[in-house]
Amino acid sequence: MAFAVPVWLAVQEEMLGSFEPEEEQDGAPPCFDNFSDEALFEKFHLSRPCIAFILDSVGTHMKTVDSTKRHTSVDVMLMIALNYYAHGAFSSSVAGNTWMSQTGNLNSVVKTISGVLAAMCKTFISFPLTAEARSRTASQIEEFCGIPNVLGVLAPAHFKIRASPYDKTSFKSFINALGYTSVVSQFICDSEGNILSVEKCCVGSSFEQEMWETSFKGKEVENEQHGPFWFIGYHLSKHVLTPVLEPSTDGDIRFNKAHAKIHNVMEVTIGSMKRRFKCLMQLGFADETSLNTKANIIKACCMLHNIAKKFSVPLPGNNTAAVHETPYPGKQHLSPVEVSTEALEVRRQLIEKNFSVAKHPDPVETSVSNQYLKCGVF
Repeated sequence: MAFAVPVWLAVQEEMLGSFEPEEEQDGAPPCFDNFSDEALFEKFHLSRPCIAFILDSVGTHMKTVDSTKRHTSVDVMLMIALNYYAHGAFSSSVAGNTWMSQTGNLNSVVKTISGVLAAMCKTFISFPLTAEARSRTASQIEEFCGIPNVLGVLAPAHFKIRASPYDKTSFKSFINALGYTSVVSQFICDSEGNILSVEKCCVGSSFEQEMWETSFKGKEVENEQHGPFWFIGYHLSKHVLTPVLEPSTDGDIRFNKAHAKIHNVMEVTIGSMKRRFKCLMQLGFADETSLNTKANIIKACCMLHNIAKKFSVPLPGNNTAAVHETPYPGKQHLSPVEVSTEALEVRRQLIEKNFSVAKHPDPVETSVSNQYLKCGVF
C-alpha cells in the first residue's frame, strides 16, 4: 500500500513502543490515560498505541483549525469523537466526564474532528501512484486470487440514514434498491482490506456506474492515467471486470470463483468497518445539504480503519469470524445498458489465457450467489 514513507516509519516506531504523544500545553496528561487498556478498547475499539498515534497526528492538524471550533483540549475532543465512532452514540462515562454534556456540543465536536480527519485522508488513504506501487499491489492481488493486472476492488458502500418522510422528494432520493434510506460512497480496497480510495457521498438512489464515471478516480482510470490495469467491479467496461453472468466453460467458472474471492475482501472490509465503528450502522438524520458532514464521518472511519490495520488492532467482540457485508444488488436502469463488445472480448481473452487451464489449484471455494451475479454484471 502506497502510504507516505515518513508516516508509516512513525507507525513502526509506535508499534515498537518508542513513541510518546505530545502532552497538552497545560502539562496535563491526555485524558485517555484515565482508562485502563481494557476500558480503552471497550470505549473506543482501538488500542492505546493506535490512539496515541492518532492523537499526535490530529494535534498537529488541529493547529490549522479555527480557534472558535476548538471547544476544549484536542485529546478531549478526539476522545468524544472516537467514542461516537465506536458506538454511534455518546457514552455517559465518556461525555459525562467533560463539561460538554449537551448533545449539541458533542455533535459539534464530532463534526470538527471528522473534518480534521477527512482532511488527513490523503496521508492515510493512498492509491498506488508509482509504477512500483501499482506493480506491487497488482502482484499481491494476482497471488491472492489469480487474476492478473488488478489494482483494486471497486464497490459501493451504503450507510443507513434517517430522512424526513415529510419532504417526499428528498426522502425518495435516499431510498436505495433494497428499500431503505441510505447514503452511498465509492470504495476501492486492496487484497488485504486496506482502503485505497473513498469518494463521493451520494443519496442512496444513485446509480453506482454513474458515480464511478463521474468520480475523480473513475476519470483517471478511463483516461488511462494509471496504466493498463483492471478493477474488480460491478459494471463491465474497459477497466472494470465483472463475473460472467452465464458461465459456459470451466474457465468461466474458475474466473467467477477468483472474482468472488477478491470481491469477498471488500465485503469483509465494509463489514469489519461497521463492526468497529458502529456509527456507520446508522448515520442519523440527513438531507441533501448535510452530505458533506456524512462524507467526513465516512472518510474519518476509513482512515481510522487503515491505521487500526497497521497496528493490528482486533475487532471488538468475542466472535473472531469475518464480518461480511451483503453484496449490494445495485440500482438497475430501466432500459438495458449497452455493454462494450470490446470489453466482453478482452475479458474472454483474459479468461482463456489465465483460467481455461488450471495452472494451479482453484481459488478457495467462495459461493457466488444469484444476488451477487445480478449486481449489474454481464
